[in-house]
Amino acid sequence: MARDQQAVVLNALDVAKTQWYHFIAIVIAGMGFFTDAYDIFSISFITKILGRVYYTKQGAEKPGTLPPNVSAAISSVALCGTLAGQLCFGWLGDKLGRKKVYGITLMLMVISSIASGLSFGSTPNGVMATLCFFRFWLGFGIGGDYPLSATIMSEYANKKTRGAFIAAVFAMQGFGILTAGIVSIIVSNAFDHAYKAPPYSVDPKASLVPQADYVWRIILMFGALPAALTYYWRSKMPETARYTALVENNAKQAAVDMSKVLQVNLQSEEGNIKEEKVIERQHPDKASFGLFTKEFAHRHRLHLLGTTTTWFLLDIAYYSQNLFQNDIFSAIGWIPAAETMNAIEELYTIARAQTLIALCSLVPGYWFMVAFIDHIGRFPIQLMGFFFMTVFMFALAIPYHHWTLKPNRIGFVVLYSLTFFFSNFGPNATTFVVPAEIFPARLRSTCHGISAAAGKAGAVVGGFGFLYAAQSTNPAKTDPGYPPGIGMKNSLYMLGIINFFGMLFTLLVPEPKGKTLEELSGENEE
Repeated sequence: MARDQQAVVLNALDVAKTQWYHFIAIVIAGMGFFTDAYDIFSISFITKILGRVYYTKQGAEKPGTLPPNVSAAISSVALCGTLAGQLCFGWLGDKLGRKKVYGITLMLMVISSIASGLSFGSTPNGVMATLCFFRFWLGFGIGGDYPLSATIMSEYANKKTRGAFIAAVFAMQGFGILTAGIVSIIVSNAFDHAYKAPPYSVDPKASLVPQADYVWRIILMFGALPAALTYYWRSKMPETARYTALVENNAKQAAVDMSKVLQVNLQSEEGNIKEEKVIERQHPDKASFGLFTKEFAHRHRLHLLGTTTTWFLLDIAYYSQNLFQNDIFSAIGWIPAAETMNAIEELYTIARAQTLIALCSLVPGYWFMVAFIDHIGRFPIQLMGFFFMTVFMFALAIPYHHWTLKPNRIGFVVLYSLTFFFSNFGPNATTFVVPAEIFPARLRSTCHGISAAAGKAGAVVGGFGFLYAAQSTNPAKTDPGYPPGIGMKNSLYMLGIINFFGMLFTLLVPEPKGKTLEELSGENEE
């Protein structure tokens, strides 16, 4: 009878019509991803002004840049925090429940975003160390949001539109990216007009006004605002019915919780539910296997291998592209040489170029995914995405010299943009969606956290590795402080190979389209 009562609750959720609360839940759950994208997108050009403010040397021919180890730390420390947060909160989400730890992640993001903008120190390295400390905890909060938000949205949604709802949560990154670009453009433009400064080549000292130190701080702190505004609604979200019914074995409470926010028919016989709940707890199901068991390995080892490897490989390619995006724009002439601009003007120019690329490629890819994921399916979209990312990377790498010639620069940008479009209308979204669907409720958050942590491990590899790998093979043409690398052309070859392996490992991932979570996880057979 207990399983019958659970079935009533779960079936009601699977066939429920799309309702207003589903859209509210998307916004509430998506704020972590908004903050994640805002931070990653903005830090890529904030590092330029940090180099100017804290590492410019008097009499130097070019403005200051961050030392390689400092640049790598700032860009990647949040990724390390994210990895730790994904594992920690993924486990806590299954152990304590999704709701109990959901508000903690948001508050960590809000506090750490504000604290990052208030970073202090008596020396440049002291400021950078403080910034890195707060960025680690910002990443820790963001990391916790990955498994919790994906799991909560998958457990709220019906089976018909589940993929679109989870993808929509992830697509909040698009709004974070655009907001980061717009805020950076507005703030830098306002300061540039208020505090006029000549280019560095004209007057090195005057090109860096003291107020430039406020620009990057304001940009970082603004990212906390949207997350702070949603904290109240996140604290009011009830525990998901699937967790309450399947993990806590309390079908009655699941019915009560869902009736508060969704119009679903969850009426059951109270007496029977109470009685069966006690019996269920006295005689636990032998099939309730844990993560480190033979039964889990038998059922889900290939699934977990597929979700971890594809996310790992995807993020190596995805984050390495983001981190040396500025160098690509400079190489093709979209961003002038640093010495021809003042400090604030440089930030404005980079933000404008990156926002344009994001608007034309990144953001549309997110919403193409939302529109088509439940029609085409996760597996075909992920396979297609990796395939086209491979093709475009090789199309950039093989005739690389051709693309560097001035008449062909626009073609380079178009192909480069298409790789981002097919990453978002492809594996960047599906690697997030699928782990929230194919594992049992009692392990869903943990397995999603493990998969996401593998992705962030790939992001760290891409972030650290390609800062060095993309350097010129000619020691005279490397950035200050960097050893010679393998060059941009060979880096693009490597990314193409990585994307190809992502396509192969996609074959281990099942297709969740049109199936209930219990069918996918095998819980209806236990």
